[in-house]
Amino acid sequence: MTDFPTDSIPATGHEPEAILETMRALRHHDADWRAGKTWSLVYSAGDEHSAFLKKAHNEFFSENGLNPMAFKSLKRFETDTVTAMGRLLNGSADTVGTLNSGGTESILLAVYTYRQRMRRKKPWVKKPELLIATTAHPAFEKAAHYFGLRLRRAPIDADYRVQVAAIRRMMNRRTAAVVVSAPHYCQGVIDPVEEVAALTRAAGVPLHVDACVGGLMLPWVEKLGRPVPRWDFRVDGVTSISADLHKYGYAAKGASVVLYRSMDYLKDQFFVATDWPGGIYASANVPGTRPGGPIAAAWATLQVLGEEGYLDLTRRALEVRDTLVAGVEATPGIEVFGDPVGTLVSFGSTDEKALPIFAVADVLAAKGWHFDRHQNPNCIHATCGASNVQSVEDFVRDLGAAVEAVRADPSLAGQGDAAMYGMMAKVPARGLVKVAVKRVMEAMYAPGATDPDLSDLAASDPLLAKLDEYGAVAMQAAERVRERLGAILGR
Repeated sequence: MTDFPTDSIPATGHEPEAILETMRALRHHDADWRAGKTWSLVYSAGDEHSAFLKKAHNEFFSENGLNPMAFKSLKRFETDTVTAMGRLLNGSADTVGTLNSGGTESILLAVYTYRQRMRRKKPWVKKPELLIATTAHPAFEKAAHYFGLRLRRAPIDADYRVQVAAIRRMMNRRTAAVVVSAPHYCQGVIDPVEEVAALTRAAGVPLHVDACVGGLMLPWVEKLGRPVPRWDFRVDGVTSISADLHKYGYAAKGASVVLYRSMDYLKDQFFVATDWPGGIYASANVPGTRPGGPIAAAWATLQVLGEEGYLDLTRRALEVRDTLVAGVEATPGIEVFGDPVGTLVSFGSTDEKALPIFAVADVLAAKGWHFDRHQNPNCIHATCGASNVQSVEDFVRDLGAAVEAVRADPSLAGQGDAAMYGMMAKVPARGLVKVAVKRVMEAMYAPGATDPDLSDLAASDPLLAKLDEYGAVAMQAAERVRERLGAILGR
């Protein structure tokens, strides 16, 4: 790597090739997704497709989707993409929507739209409510926080699907919208969309289906002959769907759509300002400037892959999923959680005390594997893709070895990330966990922080240093309270 300072604008620009060399060198510690060792974050259809995406993206590198009249090509790309996605998800000729920067923007827009719709139809409701499952993506919590809705969470059943009875009980006149997932990211299962839709339809409440992961995966899974419960616009009562093209659509980041059953919903998404000295300002999305590259690349991806390409990619992703599930089931002490319909798999320990799954995760991470760790229950999450075909058997082998390593050395549960996750799980006051995470973020975004050493943060931060101690004391206090209540009640 070229040796020159990069934390300020140089007086004289460096040679382009030297800059590119430095940029490539900085990838050294990144997750190795090209070797198939990444089970989240990156969705790859191969090097040839990636090269094509870069060309399509760069063709419209400078164009701006802010003004669709100035760049009609981008508006054509967006309209075509929204129409194609509407057809894929069994919408009608009335289905409308927008192409957005990612799943979070699509979710923000849907929640904003339903808040505005509530204000238009029920202006007397001062605090609209958003009803979601506990497994719904945190972007819905972010949206409720941003837009001032009261967030209500419905519990899930033992199969990790939202409880229909809870939705029925929790809906009321203040409910702006109900949210279900197809599938939710945690265990890869689909909520009972048809059953929930029957309730929302009868109550006149909008129903949003979060298919950011499943929108361009589940249709192909179904076409390949695997059973998939109905969840899209075929279900009467579904009023909107969010679906990411940069996930299993294999488009360039970031690209996502939010689709509505009709303009009666989308119109509440629009923002118009009329009194600005610069003129009338109108926007259908959150950003002002909208990079043309991702819009063009999303359109190009649908055209170049076609149904045949998507079916092939999905077939290979399902092969990875089946191999992984078989490997987990063949490994004593761990199991798959739920009944995943598509290509998301979460697995954990059958006895967390005897075999802490986060300790297993640490051993796997030390071998270069990148994946997500989930909680409640603790588990390892794998997003299976076609690019994992080359590595899934190695992962299954390393998984078995990691399980044996933790069995042989229980002290691994008190080291590394396993210790951190274990500590957080012990703290009953979840607000303290939020504060602790914010402290970590402060360290990551502090002035000049490019690769902060978070391992020493607990020692230098009094709050973090006390969390582990607090957790142990709080649990002991809770146990004493329980014992005292038991004595008082004669139990």
